[in-house]
Amino acid sequence: MRIEIAPGIRLFVDFEGPGLVPDGPSMREKSTLILLHGGPGYDHSGFKPLFSRLADLAQIVYVDHRGHGRSDRRPPGEWTLDTFADDVVRLCDALGLVKPIVLGQSFGGFVAQRYIARHPAHPAKVILSSTSHHMGLARKLAMFDRLGGAEARAVAEAFWTDPNAQTWDAYNRVCMRLYNTTPQGGEARQRIVFNTEVLFASAGGEQRTMDLRPGLAKAQCPVLVMAGDADPVTPIEDAQEIVAALPREWVQFERFAQVGHGPWRDDPERAFAVLRRFIAAP
Repeated sequence: MRIEIAPGIRLFVDFEGPGLVPDGPSMREKSTLILLHGGPGYDHSGFKPLFSRLADLAQIVYVDHRGHGRSDRRPPGEWTLDTFADDVVRLCDALGLVKPIVLGQSFGGFVAQRYIARHPAHPAKVILSSTSHHMGLARKLAMFDRLGGAEARAVAEAFWTDPNAQTWDAYNRVCMRLYNTTPQGGEARQRIVFNTEVLFASAGGEQRTMDLRPGLAKAQCPVLVMAGDADPVTPIEDAQEIVAALPREWVQFERFAQVGHGPWRDDPERAFAVLRRFIAAP
């Protein structure tokens, strides 16, 4: 369904699991887990069906960012991290959600980091998965070179320095297969409702100059950072620097060996065990 979060602005939202469940003579309220997908330009479908595993523990809210997926198309001037971060609060206000747990994967992690900076008292917990705080092009290129050789490095450099239809086509063909250490089903990519205009605008604009670390010091809730050491696009060193920028009393770090982009894709058993412990913790 599409939820209006401001006059004339609707986000596509899907829900899994009830928020209230019978518990003896009363009804118990479960946590709310809001999932912020990667990209930019992608949609929430990459979380399905794996995140159904958590529906017994939390009510899951899948959302497509403004201008993405099945959400309403919006002007390019609104495709900013500030806007996407504020949309988390707008969505919660529209749905009556208080103190959500917010998970940001990859680009969704950029949004979640900006959300921490702009609304530090809003979440109960935050999960930053396979994400970066900056462009970090040199690290990306070194990892693509290590995993795919000179061709992968050259193709990655061409796309990240000049994102357009031609460089994206080559990147899809050469580099995307290196994102994970286990083969990913082709059908999952076919399910995506993709907006390449958002991808090119963000990869060629805000992502080039962003530094999200200063805002992380404002965190006021537990933050779980998850990263794989075989991730070429958000390398493990970026995760370590995110951890260092967060208040020590709030941060938890989980490093996944021989795992690429999105730990649940390559090591689902451990990844979901980590998520369940973090979500369930008081």
